[in-house]
Amino acid sequence: MLRVETISKNYETSEVRTHALSDVSLAVGEGEFVAIMGPSGCGKSTLLNILGLLDRPDGGRIELLGEDVSRASERELTRLRRAAIGFVFQSFNLVDELTVAQNVELGLLYRGTNARERRERVALALDRVGMPHRARHLPKQLSGGQQQRVAVARAIVSDPRLILADEPTGNLDTANGEAVMDLLQQAVGQGTSVVMVTHSLAQADRADRKIQLLDGRVVSQTQLGA
Repeated sequence: MLRVETISKNYETSEVRTHALSDVSLAVGEGEFVAIMGPSGCGKSTLLNILGLLDRPDGGRIELLGEDVSRASERELTRLRRAAIGFVFQSFNLVDELTVAQNVELGLLYRGTNARERRERVALALDRVGMPHRARHLPKQLSGGQQQRVAVARAIVSDPRLILADEPTGNLDTANGEAVMDLLQQAVGQGTSVVMVTHSLAQADRADRKIQLLDGRVVSQTQLGA
């Protein structure tokens, strides 16, 4: 599904050069749930941005769905993101002026999906996250847990092959956090691969595999579950 080999990423200012990632290699299988952990500043979010084709590494190779995308054009990367990847962010990233249904529909609009199919997919996605009764509400009318459920609906509405989640429960209480984790595991059960950045050991233990980062390097990988 997804593979990166010896990728590196550096950030430079006039005074200092920071090695965000150094020779990171990992693979994510079809329908696998992977948790990435590590202290603040270790490169977790940088890695997630590269896995999501939002940023380019300075070196190394990226393979998505069997295709080497290391030197793909920005246009091709955008096409791949729209076709294959869903994103769930800690801060929800919902558009305040749009209703719940319109927020979920956005990704389908970018893909050029016709109106009838958009309506059907949005209704199904909201039903899956238990939010059909909130379709006409604005984000500001929802609790934090409800907003994150809408964000998950937006991520799954196009049936992506891969979901990338950056601290998806970080702003939620325990009950809502568990509900979001249940939704991610449901997506995995339907064959979607999920890569999640988290600080929570309890959330990470619900994944199939846990990857530990330190100073921009993979220092351990632990297989979990049966």
